[in-house]
Amino acid sequence: MTAQPISNYAHELLAIRHDFHMHPELAFEEHRTAKIVAQELTKAGFSVQTGVAKTGVVGTITNGSSRKVIAIRADMDALPIHETTKLQYASRTPGKMHACGHDGHTTMLLGLARHLATTRNFDGTVHLIFQPAEEDISGAKLMVEEGLLKRLKPDQIFACHNIPGDAVGQIRVRAGAITAAVDIVDVTIRGLGGHGAIPHQAIDPIIAASSAIMALQTAVSRNTDPLEAAVVTVGSIHGGVIATIIPDKVELKIGVRTVSKATHALMAKRVPEIIKQQAASFGCIAEVGYGEGISYPPCFNDVASATLVRDTALALGQTATAIDMAGPYMFSEDFSFLLEEVPGCYFGMGNGPSKSLHDSGYNFNDDLLVKGTAFWAALVERVLNL
Repeated sequence: MTAQPISNYAHELLAIRHDFHMHPELAFEEHRTAKIVAQELTKAGFSVQTGVAKTGVVGTITNGSSRKVIAIRADMDALPIHETTKLQYASRTPGKMHACGHDGHTTMLLGLARHLATTRNFDGTVHLIFQPAEEDISGAKLMVEEGLLKRLKPDQIFACHNIPGDAVGQIRVRAGAITAAVDIVDVTIRGLGGHGAIPHQAIDPIIAASSAIMALQTAVSRNTDPLEAAVVTVGSIHGGVIATIIPDKVELKIGVRTVSKATHALMAKRVPEIIKQQAASFGCIAEVGYGEGISYPPCFNDVASATLVRDTALALGQTATAIDMAGPYMFSEDFSFLLEEVPGCYFGMGNGPSKSLHDSGYNFNDDLLVKGTAFWAALVERVLNL
């Protein structure tokens, strides 16, 4: 196979990315995506494992004599969001879209596979991990539980995420915590239903829930050290059917994000306390399930791996002031489960002036298909030619 510059097959990467975008698949449903990934890896000459963590794929290539092993992960799943971009290649599945750019992450790694197979400019083994279910369920955790990393035995592991608002291809990295932990809180506030015209004969859980929602922000503004990072977001509230009926319950779903263990413990104590006390003050009862479903730890970058990413970006002409992060991203990532097992680095890669992640109008920037693949190639060649 003759080596080609990445730009020479950019049109092929573009077609793959747009195809993924048109056919989004939710967590553990990525059968079509996984099949295409496996086909492309096989075509490039990689050995391929399928059915990893249900719908995941791993491609492996070895070159030279070094025993050094690295792994790179891309996420494949979409989100339950109805796309509003009106793009020619917009989602063809109502209520599902790639609103986080995982279609682009997957395509960049396929571009890297082709580059590594054609250039062979590395000494060691590279595992490319195509992971299902990053959003909310955690395919990464299932991969750990299945013993994937114990089988692959990587010395280091890497992953990136596109970042809207940063210049296209701009790398953002730091050692230590780079993403926040997240705990999902499920709340049911129970009152006494009744007629909207005679509220004194009911116990209104909507009023209690409204008060609790406002009071929850004091867990950050008045209970948390101002130098510590924390975010409490009530992302869902459901209660009632029509305007003239007071319902008997209201359900809330809350995301709590923290970075340090101390703040994590504080929120686990204060959030349930505030909800229950606010509910009780209105005569209601609150049932709080804190972190019983999804709970992701922070992504924690080791110094050596973060330095390799930083040095690669510097070598490609980026500046330290643009690369170095003062603090972590406050979104969460299940790559954290992989970083708990193997030292490595998670980093940001600029997506340009796009809509926000998880926005129905978001779109991955296709200029990253070449720039992002080129960065991955430079990083692999740096790590495996040291």
